[in-house]
Amino acid sequence: MGAERKERVIHTRVPESLDDEIKRRATDLGLSVSNLVRNILQHTFGLVEDIVHDSAEIARSARGAKAAFTTDGSTARETESPNSVVVGWHMALLNINGVCDTCNAVLPKGTRAGIGVLAGPGPIPFRCQRCLKELADDDDEPGA
Repeated sequence: MGAERKERVIHTRVPESLDDEIKRRATDLGLSVSNLVRNILQHTFGLVEDIVHDSAEIARSARGAKAAFTTDGSTARETESPNSVVVGWHMALLNINGVCDTCNAVLPKGTRAGIGVLAGPGPIPFRCQRCLKELADDDDEPGA
């Protein structure tokens, strides 16, 4: 029998309220506390990496720069591009985190938001639903 790799045990202190919450969630999901905590730790690193990547893209977009990452995560040459005219807005379910270009509201991955349809090259703007509604309400006013 070959040498088996032994799992490591991590001990940590948590407040009683967090302990109760973890136990409740584990029970609700039909998991042991150990498996739940292991899953949370494993998925947290990927989630944080995604948030950092998306935040970097948003910052570049705000500066008017082209994407610094390709879809496979490799880096691409960053170049400045002129601002383009938004000819319309399309509602979409976001697959990345975004920021509303009007009110700076955070638009988490999985939420609905407006995506700007551009008349030329440039960073793609996002709009939260509230700002899109305000834009639509402004268009409904007489003389607009």
